[in-house]
Amino acid sequence: QMDVKTTFLHGELEEVIYIDQPEGFVIPGKEKLVCRLNKSLYGLKQSPRQWYKRFDSFKLSHGFKRSDYDSCVYLKTVNGSAIYFLLYVDDM
Repeated sequence: QMDVKTTFLHGELEEVIYIDQPEGFVIPGKEKLVCRLNKSLYGLKQSPRQWYKRFDSFKLSHGFKRSDYDSCVYLKTVNGSAIYFLLYVDDM
């Protein structure tokens, strides 16, 4: 089991998203400027999907096969032994 606090900080975005300057990082005299996001952020509605796409790509690149019945179950067979990887995310 693993608890990851920075889970959503590395997802690649598929669309261009601009946000207001974050509180505490507002440039004096340039308050009207916006910031373009390069990576997904926690709280962004696209974040969970982007995280899953990155995770899925990683598991597939390491020889796991995604279950046809449940997209959170991965299987890899090594020397006749099966490795099951079950993904559960509690985002509460």
